[in-house]
Amino acid sequence: MSDRKAGVYLCKGCGIGDAVDMDAIEQVAVSEMKAPLCRQHDALCSDEGLKVIQDDIDGGEINQAIIAACSHRVMTDRFQFNGTQVVRANLREQVIWCHPANDEDTQMLAADQVRMGIAQAAKFDTPQPWTEGDFNRRIMVVGGGVTGLSAAREASLTGHEVLLIERADSLGGWAAKWSRRLPHRPPYRDPQDNDLGALVSEVEGDSKITVMTGALVTRTEGMPGKFTVEITRGGAAVLETVGAIVVATGWRPYDANKLGHLGYGASPDVVTGVELEEMLANGGIRRKSDGQAPKTVAFVQCAGSRDPEHLPYCSSVCCGVSIKQALLLVRSDPDAMAYIVFDELRTPGTAEEFYRQAQEAGVVFIKGKVKSVGADLTVTVDDALLGEEVPMTGLDMVVLATGMVPNSTNPDAEAEADEFQEQLKADINPAVPIPSAGFANGGEGEEPQEGFPWPWKDKTPTGGSILNLQYRQGPHIPMLADGFSDSHYICFPYETRRTGIYTCGPVRRPMGMAESADDAAGAVLKAIQAIGNAAEGAAVHPRAGDLSFPKIGYDICTKCRRCTVECPFGAIDEEEDGKPVVNITRCRRCGTCMGACPVRTIGFDNYNVQMISDMISAVEIPDEFAEKPRILILACENDAYPALDMAGINRHQYSAYVRTIPVRCLGSVSMLWVSTAIERGYDGAMLLGCKSGDDYQCHFVKGSAIAKERMSKVGETLKSMMLEEDRVISEEVSIADSARVADLIDRFAGKIGELDANPFKGF
Repeated sequence: MSDRKAGVYLCKGCGIGDAVDMDAIEQVAVSEMKAPLCRQHDALCSDEGLKVIQDDIDGGEINQAIIAACSHRVMTDRFQFNGTQVVRANLREQVIWCHPANDEDTQMLAADQVRMGIAQAAKFDTPQPWTEGDFNRRIMVVGGGVTGLSAAREASLTGHEVLLIERADSLGGWAAKWSRRLPHRPPYRDPQDNDLGALVSEVEGDSKITVMTGALVTRTEGMPGKFTVEITRGGAAVLETVGAIVVATGWRPYDANKLGHLGYGASPDVVTGVELEEMLANGGIRRKSDGQAPKTVAFVQCAGSRDPEHLPYCSSVCCGVSIKQALLLVRSDPDAMAYIVFDELRTPGTAEEFYRQAQEAGVVFIKGKVKSVGADLTVTVDDALLGEEVPMTGLDMVVLATGMVPNSTNPDAEAEADEFQEQLKADINPAVPIPSAGFANGGEGEEPQEGFPWPWKDKTPTGGSILNLQYRQGPHIPMLADGFSDSHYICFPYETRRTGIYTCGPVRRPMGMAESADDAAGAVLKAIQAIGNAAEGAAVHPRAGDLSFPKIGYDICTKCRRCTVECPFGAIDEEEDGKPVVNITRCRRCGTCMGACPVRTIGFDNYNVQMISDMISAVEIPDEFAEKPRILILACENDAYPALDMAGINRHQYSAYVRTIPVRCLGSVSMLWVSTAIERGYDGAMLLGCKSGDDYQCHFVKGSAIAKERMSKVGETLKSMMLEEDRVISEEVSIADSARVADLIDRFAGKIGELDANPFKGF
């Protein structure tokens, strides 16, 4: 933007004008930073304040508004002006609300905030959306069970065309085999008719839904709005174009042959819940050994589930299914007895009514752990109430409530998928440090180290993958623990790490039919949102609506491949010569590629390496005799920066020596910024990012982990500069850590205060 006309607007509201000298701040903007226009106002967010800015825009005075007021996270709806760039400088939450009023250090902090805002505006260009070509609005649903059928129907009801792919020869999945279903309507006390047939009929009769059974997805490439999919059916392949993909491939029962201690295989009358369900749907319960109806049946809960040796998670529906089957048994034969042996019975919400109905019907519940099931059907229970092992004898049948295993990969080629997931382990789990971009030295021409994936070069169906993605990072959707294809952060359900591809139902986590139908609706809404955003050139979560995208300067690109490996979302592929290619609508705009690039040739119109470097350099650095150290904080905008805002809202005070710059993700942090700060005279730097791990995760999957890996090399650089390694640290916080973040800053500032002043001050 060559004709920049920036105006600086200083708000005195919310106590800002009472806490800092705004006239002095105006002098910094005009005299020092050469802002052509600067105005003060008592409340910029008021109608009168907004009119001041709008009048300057209408009069051609400005085309950039630098608003020094509250945090950029608030009042975004008020501070929007068509055709005008807006940059925010935070004087409220991170200056006057967390530092003493009318204090010299508070005044210096406010002035630096304005300096950084003006420096940011000088390198800020309005992003132009990428909307090239046609964008398809059709949704492909993979999986024709209750989840997939529900997804297809919901998508159709919104007006979208649907392509429904099912690998079996008929629709319905496991649910088509059930006799009755768990109650999902009031009064929630009795098993209900299996109404799946009606849903199948609706889908098959819907003109907007194209159903392809006996089909596999053998190739998927492209990006949201522009996916090209190869469907193989009966030996013939067809190409289809879709805008988004919903994966509803469901589940399969855990292999009971692995449960030898529970008697499976030792006696034909030890069966699984799935096998019992098929009996109920086909004439009633019969013993396999003699064809007789059993009179006494024990249902063993958590058969493989919640067991670190098998499935470490709860499979969610097993308790309800066993209650349903026990009820059907005792109601079909008043002389029959049903025992449900459980460690912890899980019937939350309305399912509690179902549990009470079973109690009233005479089903006996025994709390304890089953230690073994003998070939004679003797069940040994470690009874929790009696505190001793008790044998149950005289049983006619034992039913194992085996758990749910997600169909994240095609079951007949699971070994290959498992091998690939092991290969990606470091990349999938943000708590595990990753190798430095997969290269020993990060230089041009290196091949990735062993254990890192290389392009899916053969372009042939593998059979193991659900979608056979033709992505640089491989054919599979990355999985979380235990094979579930969910997002890698808790804030965005249905998301996968492949933009425009959403999971729902038991492939995402264990759930029953009713919850799966609701889950399908949620995934479809996400898919529709992705399609709409792609057509507008806008990003999806968490930077929803961002029109910027990474631009690569190919003239100096060394084809080192770091961007393609480190992208958390597989948004960057490569041409045959190694040239990186951004699939723009796959991109989540986190900037990880920018932080990974060793030659700093990747950037965004409104976020780039030079912009942040200039903001760092704009801060006034007192000399070593002033005893006023300066500490740079690069704070993730998703959790760390909001935590600092919350610290201000809660009036938690912390060191006024810090200068905070929000970054999109710690993965976007260039080590140049740290070296720039040190060379500029900052006494320390802190990278403040999201927490990683299962309980609270980085919004961009692995930003904090990447930052830690990159930071491991900063210590060597500091040593070479004859500086202490302790001057640069990385910390993780959640958005709720407003008190803790203040303490982290003060402790770090205290350590910096114990060190000698940075010898680079004044150079």
